[in-house]
Amino acid sequence: MSRRRRTLPVIVALVLAVVAAPAAASEPAPDPAPQPEQWRSYWVDAFNEGIYTPAQVEELVGDALEVNANALIVQVARRYDCFCNRADYPRTDAAIAPAPHDPLDEVIEQAHAAGLEVHAWVNFGTLWNSATPPRSPDHAFNAHGPSATGADRWLNKRVDGTELVGNNSFIDPANPAARDYVVGAIQSIVREYDVDGINLDYIRYPDHNSTTTHSDWGYSETSIARFQAATGRTDVPAPSDAQFTDWRREQITSLVRRIYLGIFEIDPTVRLSNDGITYGFGPQSVGGWEKTRTYAEVLQDWKGWLDEGIIDTVVAMNYKREWMPDQARMFTEWNEVLADWQGDRQTVSGPALYLNEIGDSVQQVRDLLTPTAAGNTVAGWSGYSYANPSLTAAAGSPAVKDAERAALAAALTTGPDAPFAADAAVPSMPWKDDPTTGNMAGTLRLRTGTALDGVTVTLEPVAGGGENRTQVSDGSGWFGFVDLPPGVYLARYDLPDRVAGAPFSVVRVQAGELAEAQPQPFIPLP
Repeated sequence: MSRRRRTLPVIVALVLAVVAAPAAASEPAPDPAPQPEQWRSYWVDAFNEGIYTPAQVEELVGDALEVNANALIVQVARRYDCFCNRADYPRTDAAIAPAPHDPLDEVIEQAHAAGLEVHAWVNFGTLWNSATPPRSPDHAFNAHGPSATGADRWLNKRVDGTELVGNNSFIDPANPAARDYVVGAIQSIVREYDVDGINLDYIRYPDHNSTTTHSDWGYSETSIARFQAATGRTDVPAPSDAQFTDWRREQITSLVRRIYLGIFEIDPTVRLSNDGITYGFGPQSVGGWEKTRTYAEVLQDWKGWLDEGIIDTVVAMNYKREWMPDQARMFTEWNEVLADWQGDRQTVSGPALYLNEIGDSVQQVRDLLTPTAAGNTVAGWSGYSYANPSLTAAAGSPAVKDAERAALAAALTTGPDAPFAADAAVPSMPWKDDPTTGNMAGTLRLRTGTALDGVTVTLEPVAGGGENRTQVSDGSGWFGFVDLPPGVYLARYDLPDRVAGAPFSVVRVQAGELAEAQPQPFIPLP
């Protein structure tokens, strides 16, 4: 989609040049060698200047080119408001240039013209963070926040009853309507804008827990009711309850799966990335992946997402101070597993520029690009953030920030051993560019329209190879499978009691496509 449109001016120019040029007897010049692949990006947050006006975007693009970046991760939906005009999210209340200015359109136009990819950064978990509500009545905080009741109340709740931490409110990942809304809103961005990717942030349960070993969140009425229905339990589980913890973690994973296939449905070439948590020491020091705060406390299983193939790129928020020995060790440990756990997908290490001076940030770039003992390296680097490119810049004036940004670019791109001296291309995605597998999705509903939640779906290959796979339908009755060998499959549905209908579908999966399982609406029995 976007790649074809961007190359059209180049093709036209080449055709005109050939027509105008005199015939030459010499052999045509060989094609230039392809650039090496290495991800290089800035995170561009929307709480600071960078995309508010066309002039800011022009400066942003120029600064990205100075550091030899090839991508921008631009915050478009920060708290269910959008720095854009044509998405399901309402337009932001931030002081951007007045309509018809569309920040996302502007970034795409200028960045693509300069050869930079644009990845729309979308926050999931954070709903609102101000005592003043958003102006739009359609904003999720106004429509589904403190004034709403029952299933219309999308707020996450802590075990102690807390829904607001200060002015911060959070979305419940287990609320089916909230999930439907987010998937649709992300699809609207992909449909309406020529983005190269979607970058998910806060795709997890919130912080503000009483311990680092489990999450205190997930206690909304809707969440507890769904958990009880799924397990047959009648109690309210403790935060440390293993079954409840696994169920909550699966709410995040199944949402990532649904977003992945929802994007694929609109444009299979668009990349899905997420901002991966790397709190504290790595798995090497804490006893394995399951003991990390990432997996145990905020319930974000990005390692499992890479293994399943429901994320294209983990852009890890590896925010550590190089000048503190313990944190430097944390940085190294996370880089090692990021490199070694990529499988058929990719990982990027994202250091915190604002926590380090320039020399330490350059050292972190060198460290993350150093192969592990297994010979692996991460796919590249993303600096957090464009607004504050160093520790000095974070406390400095706009002029200081500009000077520090220029100094960082010079340190990364000039000199005999500068890590970004040569240009590089964004790493390709062979699993999408030249796919050998396909995907499948479907929805289970009653004739009344009621979703069948928690139905076990077993996928059995009939012809074409592969192995049995099992998943559970979500609160909207949706299920999906990724990276299936091409062939014919039987999808079996373990229907609940007092529901009648054909308990299976036959589906043909083809490489590079999304097959739809089409079960007939089921009949509720009296």
